[in-house]
Amino acid sequence: MNTTAAPLTGLRVLDLATLFAGPLAATMLGDFGAEVIKVEHPRKPDPSRGHGPAKDGIGLWWKLLGRNKRTLTLDLSSPGGRDVLLRLAAGTDVIIENFRPGTLERWGLGWEELRAVNPRLVLARVTGFGQKGPYAHRPGFGTLAEAMSGFAAVTGEPDGPPTLPPFGLADSIAALATAYAVMTALAGRERTGGGQVVDMAIIEPILTVLGPQPLWYDQLGYVQPRTGNRSRNNAPRNTYRTADGHWVAVSTSAQSVAERVMRLVGRPELIEEPWFSAGSTRAEHADELDEAVGHWIARRTRGEAVDAFEKAEAAIAPIHDVRDVMEDPQYRALGTITEVDDPELGPLRMQNVLFRLSETPGAVRWAGRPHGADTDEILAEAGLSAPAIEALRDEGVL
Repeated sequence: MNTTAAPLTGLRVLDLATLFAGPLAATMLGDFGAEVIKVEHPRKPDPSRGHGPAKDGIGLWWKLLGRNKRTLTLDLSSPGGRDVLLRLAAGTDVIIENFRPGTLERWGLGWEELRAVNPRLVLARVTGFGQKGPYAHRPGFGTLAEAMSGFAAVTGEPDGPPTLPPFGLADSIAALATAYAVMTALAGRERTGGGQVVDMAIIEPILTVLGPQPLWYDQLGYVQPRTGNRSRNNAPRNTYRTADGHWVAVSTSAQSVAERVMRLVGRPELIEEPWFSAGSTRAEHADELDEAVGHWIARRTRGEAVDAFEKAEAAIAPIHDVRDVMEDPQYRALGTITEVDDPELGPLRMQNVLFRLSETPGAVRWAGRPHGADTDEILAEAGLSAPAIEALRDEGVL
């Protein structure tokens, strides 16, 4: 990528956050040219470096989460660390942090101190429960948001327990929302000339993507139950096993698609039923529709089923695991997986940037770097002399 053409070139971001929403938001900004400096405690690196599988003792999750970031060690709780952070903040556009409310204030790094050195700063505060309210000071993780938002309550089989996702769903949704909030605040800065605080509670964005459940309850007293892979809004909508032991997913959100599916599987007479004319009433007959679709798919291989659905212009997709994702021709055509040359581990394949811009594209320029790899360089750029940097290191600040 030509970094001079990247849309966020010239934007400077300090990533003070850990696990996972805040750092991922910073990654998204870095993917499109922002200069992101990852600040970690000198003796307590970001825990993501130790999450999940590792190769040669090097955490792979960090290689993804830390991409396009320079790394700096700094003990923010020390007076020396506070002074350095304020010095860096003076030339920074965005700070992203996820300490419990009041922590930065206790260190003398609250909004008033930061705004005093840089009135144009945007401070994004990403916490489990937000900056106010009875839960604000509780430790918060994405799992708690998945529980509290109603996601777990509607996920799983009808006769089974509430189900949590096996990955950081709420954190990832909050990261997207945080990146959007930061860009919105920066756009506001162009109008007002001043920065502001972004208060992002991880429990909120996931509630938004769950759809109109609060509205349904408010107006109808309706509480969405667990329906497994089925939907209360349309049918047939499920996963089905193919003759060769694979699985496929079928969706009929559009009425025209539902009709095509029933013609394809040899049950056109069902289209004439009065209840077939709307998704919600089709859902009341899901057993009959699933039996028709499932029986047809069970007699065909995955390839045969997908090809037939495609010819009929009906919606189907294979159930992929990561091995399939890496080889899928559509993902290949989009460049969804990119290869990065890493000095520690050699070539790495990981997800590419989130979207494609025709004129100012983003890119993965490097994978996550070692702990504190850029400390001396960053501090020298901030005007600290080599003896001053060594003194801070001797004090345990770096």
